[in-house]
Amino acid sequence: MYMYPIKNTVPQPSKHIWHTTLLLTIIAGFCDTVTFVAADALFSAHVTGNFIVFAYQIVRGSDIMAWVKLLTFPIFIIAVMAGGRIGSTSVNRYRLLFWEGILLTTGGLILLLINHTYTHSSWIIYPVAMVVVFAMGLQNAFGKLYAKETYGSTTMMTGNVTQAALDLGNLFKTRFKDAEISLNFKNQLVTLSGFLAGCCLGAVTGNFFGLSIIVVPGIALLLCYFNNRDTTSTQ
Repeated sequence: MYMYPIKNTVPQPSKHIWHTTLLLTIIAGFCDTVTFVAADALFSAHVTGNFIVFAYQIVRGSDIMAWVKLLTFPIFIIAVMAGGRIGSTSVNRYRLLFWEGILLTTGGLILLLINHTYTHSSWIIYPVAMVVVFAMGLQNAFGKLYAKETYGSTTMMTGNVTQAALDLGNLFKTRFKDAEISLNFKNQLVTLSGFLAGCCLGAVTGNFFGLSIIVVPGIALLLCYFNNRDTTSTQ
């Protein structure tokens, strides 16, 4: 009896995992720092940090704009839910990064246009900052839905630091003879160094160019999407 070959339906990790991990960690660190520098100390990736900033600004007698920090949390949740929906209906695992890139690029271009057209346009910073928060929510959803596409979380570094510390301790214990632990440790260094590089770039460029600089990571994400558009997920 002839048996039809069974297709492998298990999602395979991307061939570009190293590049994807480095790119996404740089972008997360970049966006998180840019919004902090250019959007009134607002975190776009580590949104829970906004609770601390909010509390600090309130006790310091800040104005009503401090309450904007609290909006990041529901927006982030909605973004993750939207990311889950997109991921469940799309055959391309990188579609989430496509929409993230669209949001960042569009937000940056709108900010550039309004700043060029109107003299008093500081109000637009907060809506665009929320767009960045939404974009980071999509990236978080990507990391949860397609964990094998990266070496670890590309937005929240605490878990990566913890794992790197555990791996380093085990490497000392085995006198650096365990190849698997050594590889895992190197992978964690990619995520941490990428995020740190993104933070440094975001601080410098955000200080000089303002929030509109988010157009740069937006374009980078679109290029990443088109470079990996043949990577598909099973339905």
